[in-house]
Amino acid sequence: MKQPSELPEPFTPTVSMERASLQMDDRPREECGVVGVSGLDSAAESAFLSLYALQHRGQEAAGIFTFDEDGPHVLKGAGLVGDVFDKWSLRKLLGRTAVGHVRYSTAGENNLDNVQPIIARYSRGDIALAHNGNLTNHFDLRKRLVDEGAIFRTTSDSETLIHLIAKSRHDSIDAQVDDALTHLEGAYSIVLAIDNVIYAARDPRGFRPLVLGQKGEGHIVASETCALDILGADFVRDVEPGEVIKIVDGTVEKLRSLPSADQPAPCVFELVYFARPDSRISGISVDRARRAFGRRLAKEHPVQADSVIAVPDSANSAALGFANAVESLLSWGCSGTIT
Repeated sequence: MKQPSELPEPFTPTVSMERASLQMDDRPREECGVVGVSGLDSAAESAFLSLYALQHRGQEAAGIFTFDEDGPHVLKGAGLVGDVFDKWSLRKLLGRTAVGHVRYSTAGENNLDNVQPIIARYSRGDIALAHNGNLTNHFDLRKRLVDEGAIFRTTSDSETLIHLIAKSRHDSIDAQVDDALTHLEGAYSIVLAIDNVIYAARDPRGFRPLVLGQKGEGHIVASETCALDILGADFVRDVEPGEVIKIVDGTVEKLRSLPSADQPAPCVFELVYFARPDSRISGISVDRARRAFGRRLAKEHPVQADSVIAVPDSANSAALGFANAVESLLSWGCSGTIT
């Protein structure tokens, strides 16, 4: 594949298939969805289904990277998962390893490269990175890397991690990934592929969710359990705050746990708004939590109401809990649909 001449080794991006121009920027993206698939036939189809289940976490763009003996295959573009991929394009994404991402963003710079997974090639292999969260020390790291000669092709904070891996002086890829992660500050749930090996990492405070599942001999990591359910995969466990795991050849290895924060700080908006109601966050049913929120609201602020209406759809469970507590009817007043 042709490589842009201005980006010399050891860091050069691979070519992706573009489906549409995008308006993308580098502002924090709290609500993105990530997935990694290892050891499943037609990994791209599994990644597609998982991204479809995670569509509520991002509707701006979607992308999938796969890897097989012929190398990397990439497709990413603007729009919903069903707009970017079809059965014909998925058949071209060969391999038993896949990384996928759905993006939530605001209008800004016209740059397809900001759509994830971010793809690059360095001296040890092809890298694909999917990231949910934002790095608080991104600008300091970027300045240091640029001063050392790094050339960035995106305005995304996520690309910083790829440069840190490429510049690490450690001998093994595992050590390079581990070393790069120790430099990051902020919120991150990361799924990273280097050739056919999947790495998954979560920040020490566990700000964003990340779960591990298994289907047969294959494994899946994803933002929410609903991405496992759609595949018929079994939930194994949450990726712990500060944990780094490696998945290859049907095995899951815990590389290490980064120093844990004194107090875990999972984002409360996952239970309130971001997550799908049929998911479980940190072992808690999102639907049950939202119903409890509604009952608590009714207890603290009781009203006499003929009808209770949820706005938006993420409030359905809370509205049901509130309506039951005040013995009122739950009515449909408005609806938002992703098409």
